[in-house]
Amino acid sequence: MKVTFHQLLVFETVARRLSFTRAAEEMGLAQPTISAQVRQLSNEVGMPLFEQIGKTISLTDAGNELLETTRTVFDQWARFEMKIADMHGLKQGHLRLACVTTAKYFVPEILGKFCALYPDIEVSLEIANRAALIERLRGNLDDLTVMMLPPEELDVEKSPFMSNPLVVVAPLHHPLVGLKHLPLQRLQRERFVLRETGSGTRLRAQSAFDEAKFEPAIRMQLGTNEAIKHAVAAGLGLSVLSRHSLHADPSVDGIATLDVAGFPLADDWYVVYPRGKRLSTVGQAFYDFLRSTSPQAKLVDSP
Repeated sequence: MKVTFHQLLVFETVARRLSFTRAAEEMGLAQPTISAQVRQLSNEVGMPLFEQIGKTISLTDAGNELLETTRTVFDQWARFEMKIADMHGLKQGHLRLACVTTAKYFVPEILGKFCALYPDIEVSLEIANRAALIERLRGNLDDLTVMMLPPEELDVEKSPFMSNPLVVVAPLHHPLVGLKHLPLQRLQRERFVLRETGSGTRLRAQSAFDEAKFEPAIRMQLGTNEAIKHAVAAGLGLSVLSRHSLHADPSVDGIATLDVAGFPLADDWYVVYPRGKRLSTVGQAFYDFLRSTSPQAKLVDSP
């Protein structure tokens, strides 16, 4: 059976995303290329790996067996790379880092400082939403993951390393801008533009709303902070965003923060990895560096 590592990588991505289109987007390849690789792999196995009903695809029994084998192969290969990296120390090595979309505002700055210390380190940075990162954690695809609200359904090591205040934002010329100590219930008259269900920011904001028995009038849900900032500036509603996603002067984006009781919400950024995972020399070095360096916020203590 002639199977390439690249074919297994393509197969695992399709199996994890259960979509040829999303797999192509993740890997930066054309969808026909993805389909061809899976088809060649299926021919080598001699059995179909996926079955499609309408627009939905799922793994066959053979596909499930191959997925388990593929992840074992990837795990063994990662262990080999880790041993080689350990032999090289920090002179060489590959850091695989994943972070949620909001963390893209500060993680590159931290990576820049880390790579300045270790210029020969190769870095892969995966930026995805929370649901995709949980799947990557489940598959042990990265050395470390940066996120809010580590998943309770997975057995992971988690350590807070930086504060993540969440603030209420409004259009720059909204009548509530500049008022002090607004009760949350005063916002009951307002419409909200919030992150999609399942995002860390949305989960944390919803938890605070529920605790205060406040039910926001949601006009729109959007998948990126940039889209939300544009929507707020356009007067479509208020929102709750991480302070890290805002410009140092939010008015540059046509928005302002509101002084609302209970806000900013106290939250943290976490560095996460599967419990029991042995970090490589490079992974451990970045983990330590991450917890001792913060470009935009005060470090918090690990519990």
